[in-house]
Amino acid sequence: MSGNISKNSSLNPTLIDCFCGAGGLSLGFKMAGFRSLYAFDWNKACIDTYNKNLGERGFVKDITKLNRKAIEKKVGKILDNIDVIAGGPPCQGFSIQRRGSDDDIRNNLVPEYIRLVMEFKPRFFLMENVGGLLSKRGAPFLELVKKRCSKEGYFLHIAKLNALDYGLPQDRRRVFLVGEKMEATFLKFEFPKPSHNRVNTVRKAIYDLIKKDEKKVPNHISDKLTAINIRRIRALKEGQSRDSLPKDLQLDCHKNNLSHRHMDVYGRMWWDRPSPTITARFDSFSRGRFGHPSLDRTITLREGARLQTFPDNFVFYGTKVQVATQIGNAVPPLLAKIIAAQIAKALSSHTNVKSEIQLASSAA
Repeated sequence: MSGNISKNSSLNPTLIDCFCGAGGLSLGFKMAGFRSLYAFDWNKACIDTYNKNLGERGFVKDITKLNRKAIEKKVGKILDNIDVIAGGPPCQGFSIQRRGSDDDIRNNLVPEYIRLVMEFKPRFFLMENVGGLLSKRGAPFLELVKKRCSKEGYFLHIAKLNALDYGLPQDRRRVFLVGEKMEATFLKFEFPKPSHNRVNTVRKAIYDLIKKDEKKVPNHISDKLTAINIRRIRALKEGQSRDSLPKDLQLDCHKNNLSHRHMDVYGRMWWDRPSPTITARFDSFSRGRFGHPSLDRTITLREGARLQTFPDNFVFYGTKVQVATQIGNAVPPLLAKIIAAQIAKALSSHTNVKSEIQLASSAA
């Protein structure tokens, strides 16, 4: 190894991105001035996308077979004083939308993530997850994180944020945990305050793509609808969903069942409202309110990426289904940037306070 990465105020703060996916978190942190040292995900298509957009720092790895020593070997340096480790462990095991047993092997990824974080003991760590983390199903995992943080000297900041509150064109609620290493008797991180600028809409995000040639815009591809789904979407006006369909076009399970919890399926978006949450299956008309507001098709992969705030020059690689999953599972880069800026501000405050303490000690 060629040496240590120690704290140097002349360098941008450092990041390791776990479960990086396509790189939404890394892109947001990059926009906030961070430099990524290493990223990993188990999915090769995700890593292809990451490396072709963010540099060759992403690797196909299983966290259960990964440790600090292996990462340092790949990077070629001792990684002391890492500023931030970030990641969103897959969360299906305690999603509130999920039915069935709580015994899901994916639940083990939360403790594995915390295990890897504590091997490095970064100044901050970030964990993003679904709202189910704060539910009864998620409680054991949240308690595990709290206990480990307390043991290792971290204060845990917890908040459920809605992208809508920060000017993004999407109603997307996610839980964010920020662990702050208590290097002295002060805490400096604060979650960003909502801008309450709920004026960003589907129209502002994607309207111009109506006139764009799908072959000339990266990933501007929509789902091919079946004959029956073409009839369904043509029967709907902007903002309508499956309860507005004629009886002969409704599924048997939906007829006379207006209390069914999936009311948005087979729905069109509104032009002048934010979009619903972009999920891993937003490419499918039958999976949510993913119909275009006025065209007889689903929104395209690029339109979904726009609603997630990825720039058009960020190109996704893989099959259509793989790309939809990469986009839907990502942390919106602009939201990641806002949170990263708050962490950067806290890092700067920590550095300034430590310098003042050291000067005072020297003077004494």
